Amino acid sequence: MAVSAGAAPPAGALGASAGVTAEKAANNAARIAAAKGGINASALRLGRQTLPANDGWAAAGTGTTGGSAADDTHVAVATTRAELIAALGGDAATNGQNATPKIVYVSGKIDLRVEADNKPVGCDAFADPDYSLDAFLAAYDPAVWGRTTKPTGPLEDARVRSAKKQGDTIKVNVGSNTTIVGINGGRLTHGSLVLTGVSNVIVRNLEVTDAADCFPAWDPTDGSTGNWNSLYDLISLSGATNVWIDHNTLSDGNNHDEDQPLYFGRPYQVHDGASDIIKGSDYVTVSYNDYYDHDKTMLIGSTDTPGVDVGKLRVTVHHNRFGNVLQRAPRVRFGQVDVYDNLYVATDDLYQYSLGVGVESSIYAENNYFRLSADVPAANVVHYWKGTRITAIGSLVQVGNKAKPVDLVAAYNAAYDPDLTPDAGWTPTLRTRVDPAWAVPLVVAASVGIRHLGC
Repeated sequence: MAVSAGAAPPAGALGASAGVTAEKAANNAARIAAAKGGINASALRLGRQTLPANDGWAAAGTGTTGGSAADDTHVAVATTRAELIAALGGDAATNGQNATPKIVYVSGKIDLRVEADNKPVGCDAFADPDYSLDAFLAAYDPAVWGRTTKPTGPLEDARVRSAKKQGDTIKVNVGSNTTIVGINGGRLTHGSLVLTGVSNVIVRNLEVTDAADCFPAWDPTDGSTGNWNSLYDLISLSGATNVWIDHNTLSDGNNHDEDQPLYFGRPYQVHDGASDIIKGSDYVTVSYNDYYDHDKTMLIGSTDTPGVDVGKLRVTVHHNRFGNVLQRAPRVRFGQVDVYDNLYVATDDLYQYSLGVGVESSIYAENNYFRLSADVPAANVVHYWKGTRITAIGSLVQVGNKAKPVDLVAAYNAAYDPDLTPDAGWTPTLRTRVDPAWAVPLVVAASVGIRHLGC
């Protein structure tokens, strides 16, 4: 198979998208063509691979083939944000509706928080002229504004406009029938892959880091003390079906939430989920990914109110490493979620829980391995979020140098109320490989994240 310079749109289209001249666009296209030599045979095969039969919920329905049917003119190498937008269809705003089969190789590091000339920019580049954080803090201080209503008025409107401007730049909309593969250390930073209302998408061998929100929203009604909430997930699935997220590395990079300042006595949290799956998404497999140094990791189902999520949110989570993530690994509402052969390392003193049992959820957790610090009781691995059903079998918990079998539901029920029912009410069948829990640390450590697929 040949990778064609035609993988990107015609030079004029690329130039319009990137804000450069036709001549520069032609040079870009020539450089993309020259980059073909950086795609080895393994990468070429990887781009055409489909999800194996029975590999989790994403194998259900029509299965997940991504862009494997792409013709050669829709196979592209992207090394900049502009090239990535071009390869996904040519228009940042409408790429999510582009269902043409396509394979996109992300080569090297792509910073998504950039100007048209690919120059990196800071948060100030998106700030509305009427927005100032200092003025915002003064106006909505709970001592002034109170805690019973969310912010309204000119400063909040300016914050919203600022957030929209940032989102228009850093969100990368991905259409149906697409495969995205990282090569040569492929990495997206300061942005978010967005899969909204699409189907049949594969994302593999890609590092995604630090989708920091420059303008978090303050909600004084969120909990008893209020919270700052951010917008962007590293990978966001909303109403997306048949999606395979495999062998990726996802983290906050060097920009940790715990290092952010406190405003109104609450952490100024700039990150949201690592890979959230919400709003009626269905048939998703999340496998062999390396999640680390993140807070709200994987939310499956975004609201307690029955609606589009009922009967959907069927997700398989297997052979991933959750390294010092603080919560939501995953937190589930409504869905039938199969969680097996994952490695959890919970030694951060901010750790909260791993498996969140939410409204009408049915979690089947099998052969997972938990490495806990001495001050984290096994009872804290599971958390009650208004759900009642969870099967948790074959779990091993290691504290110090020793691992032992632990009935996680029994441990939770002994420590907390209300009791959970140790039966999810269903048994998974869509599996290709189930390792014993004792083997999980070795298998997972040797295979998760990028650079294990030959490119």
